[in-house]
Amino acid sequence: MVSSHANALQSKHAGLEERLRDELNRPVPDAATIQAIKRQKLRIKEELSTI
Repeated sequence: MVSSHANALQSKHAGLEERLRDELNRPVPDAATIQAIKRQKLRIKEELSTI
């Protein structure tokens, strides 16, 4: 059960990383979107460290 939860979190983190990369490659990246994605990634990373 724990490993499936960890895998799900890692998958979410990878998806956020892709969204962040896409946003940064836009002609005019939205700073608020970038900040929100980074915050979500950090929350997931913190949760992964407690597993």
